[in-house]
Parts: sequence; C-alpha cells; structure tokens
Amino acid sequence: MMKDLADMYIPTYDDVVAAHARIKPYIHQTPVLTSSYLNDLTGAELFFKCENFQKAGAFKVRGASNAVFGLSDDAANKGVCTHSSGNHALSLSYAAGRRGIPCNVVMPRTAPQAKKDAVRGYGGIITECDPSTTSREAVFAGVQAETGGDFVHPYSDPRVIAGQGTCSRELMEQTDGLDMVVAPIGGGGMISGTCLTLLNIAPEVQIIASEPEQADDAYRSFKAGHIIADDAPVTIADGLKVPLKELTWHFVSNHVSEIFTASEQEIIDAMKLTWQRMKIVMEPSCAVPLATIIKNRDFFAGKRVGVVITGGNVDLDKLPWMQG
Repeated sequence: MMKDLADMYIPTYDDVVAAHARIKPYIHQTPVLTSSYLNDLTGAELFFKCENFQKAGAFKVRGASNAVFGLSDDAANKGVCTHSSGNHALSLSYAAGRRGIPCNVVMPRTAPQAKKDAVRGYGGIITECDPSTTSREAVFAGVQAETGGDFVHPYSDPRVIAGQGTCSRELMEQTDGLDMVVAPIGGGGMISGTCLTLLNIAPEVQIIASEPEQADDAYRSFKAGHIIADDAPVTIADGLKVPLKELTWHFVSNHVSEIFTASEQEIIDAMKLTWQRMKIVMEPSCAVPLATIIKNRDFFAGKRVGVVITGGNVDLDKLPWMQG
C-alpha cells in the first residue's frame, strides 16, 4: 500500500549531515572527473560525480548504509529486508554484512544471475518471486512477517533519501560552484536527496532530472502535476523502470526545474561515448543524463553542470552496442 505523505516523515538537511557522519566509514568519497572532449561537445563545463566507483558499485550504498547503521541494536538484531532486482539489493546486503546482521531480499527469478551472485556474496539471503509486482509484494510480505526485519524501501524511505543526499553534498565540496546538477530519475531517491541538499547549501543551483523516453512516467507526472505510474516499462536503463512514490514526488514536484528524456539509441551512444572518452565503466541508466545534455545543448551551454554517474554494475557479456 502506498502511504499518504501526511503519514511519512519528510527528511531534513540535518538528516543528511547526520547520515554523512554515520556512513563515512563504510563508503568512498567518490572522485569528480572532467572531460575536455565532452565539454567541447556540449558547450558546457561538466563535472562527473563518479558513483560507479562507490562501494558495491552504486550510489545506493549511501542510503542503505544510513538505514542499516541508524537502527537501534534491538531492531538491528532482527535484520533488514527489501525487494529489489538490482543495486539496492546489493547495497543493503553490503551494509547489513558490515553490521553483521541478516539481510533478506526478495528478487524476481528473472533478475540477472550476476546480481543474485553479488547479493549472496555480500551475505544477503534471497527469496525468489515471479517477475510481477503482485508476486513481489506477496512474497515480501511473507518474508517480513517471518523474519521481523526492518523494511528498507529502495527509495521511498526518509533514511535512504537522506543518505543519497550525501552525494551532492560531496559534489558541492569538490567543485567551485555549479549552475546545475543533473541526475537520472526512476523512483526518485537520488533526485530527492539532491533536492534536499542543494535547497539548503546551494539554493541557486538548478536540479535537472533525466529519464528514458520508454520509461518517462516521471516526465509525464511532472507535466501533469500528479503521479503517473507505469507498470512495466521496457528500457535498456533497467535501473530507471520504477515509478515515483508520494515521498519522492514531494521533492520532484516542488524542487526539480526540468525533466529531459532520451531515446534508447541516445542512451547507448552516450554510454559508449563515456566509456571511450573517460575510460570508465558505467551502466545504461547512468548514461541518461549525458544523453539529455547532448540532446539539449542549448539549455546547458555555457553552464557549470554537475552530472551524477550513479553506478557501474554492468553485465560485461551483454553490452548494449554488442546486441543484435
């Protein structure tokens, strides 16, 4: 059931500061890289915050670690649980392993084997379900009832949003002023954390979200003024298929300046370009911001733009430009 926003705690910047202190021993302060080639191509000064170098390979370890290490000892003894087919499952398993507590993850049986192996490698306990929302929620309810574990939602959780807010806090410390920050949007955890931080430490900075055309529910929600949720969009950007929830919609609807979209081919081209020119491994989902910057050059030209590269957990045997 989706909670009404009135029933949820809306995190504050104090929560971001507390999260940063809490998780510092368990995360990397990831580097900010630049590319003169991509600057020339776009007409903007781009500063890439490389969360593909993060622990567990994705920014999601920030929010997961904040949730896990913020638990009381009594709550922690029962462990944590979630449902996820990707980076949140990896990240929560990583954080739980560092605290020495159980982590139960419900994953679709169709989830990539590499990600299942990684979850187990971090000590996570997987219960498989059918690849449908109905099955996932039913199986998860059973797992949570049996274990009593604390549910850490992949993005609609104040602790997770506060943790994700630490990324843009670092970015602002590592750069000498920005005009904009661009990040991908799926469920909206990273964008919500970015809003939370920048509103408080750099309110002049515009917050831009980027989304695949084939999973553009956030774009359509943004234009309509209310949440429009797609059930099962199909896109190469597999990390961006999930819909906004009330908590993340609160931040998106109030504080995001614009949402841009990119086609599947534009995403693939931007991903390949980044691999070629910056020599870094990134997921398709992380290429969406650069794809939208290239597509909308006039909007970004002459600006200092922070770009969040959200993760690097890619299947090297199934690179998108090798398909077909």
